[in-house]
Amino acid sequence: MADRTINLEREGDVAVIKLSNPPLNLFTDTAFDELMDCLDQVEASDARALVWRSSGDIFSGGVDVAGFQRVVDAGADQADRFAKPLIVGVRRLEALEIPTLALIHGLCLTAGLEVALGCDIIWAEEGSQFGLVEAVVGLTAGAGGTQRMAERAGPARAREFVMTRGLYDAATLERWGVVNRVVGDGEVHEKGMRFAERLASGPTKAHAATKRIVRAYLEGGIDKADRDTPKVAASLFETEDLKGAVKSFLEEGPGNATFEGR
Repeated sequence: MADRTINLEREGDVAVIKLSNPPLNLFTDTAFDELMDCLDQVEASDARALVWRSSGDIFSGGVDVAGFQRVVDAGADQADRFAKPLIVGVRRLEALEIPTLALIHGLCLTAGLEVALGCDIIWAEEGSQFGLVEAVVGLTAGAGGTQRMAERAGPARAREFVMTRGLYDAATLERWGVVNRVVGDGEVHEKGMRFAERLASGPTKAHAATKRIVRAYLEGGIDKADRDTPKVAASLFETEDLKGAVKSFLEEGPGNATFEGR
């Protein structure tokens, strides 16, 4: 049996899903099953933040094109079986009730980027390059990358990004609102993990509430978010973290509370 290419690690309260398939970190036929397995473990764990990253010099060269040939050989009626699991994996990542952070370095293409777009926050090194280049083989992004680029950067830029088959640098995607923060080359893992640890030490239930409100906005605009916010926010008054933080604020002043994720 071949070695797994996507594995789950743990650094304190931070779960780390790591892609490791050198030299190009390609997504194989089993990669999304492995991602699903990692998500199963995260959902069942007490992790309070998640990082998506890879090892080596290249973040990911995308999907192994040999897999496309197997889909061609199987026939077009089987093609949806290829795309659906990819989207399901990304949607499960989006649905996690903990902050999620993608840490990108080097070249980040197709499936590797599409998983990153399912994260709440993306950090990238200055030298990173990004692309949804499936049009090179007559395809379009199959794991939801097009629509998630549109969500972050707008539909016009999403069309350009996918149709041109081009590579875009981190500074451009930061300007577009796709990448949250650009750091120096060789720094994203150290700085990104410190940031993930900061998120993990925060009020986990409140972070989950923030994610629900943002999702409500994306699904139904400000009107839906306004309808949902009172109920979502009210539920936090039952959490141990809020009760403890309010008590700490009143007795010790701001900034002294500790959170347990409950």
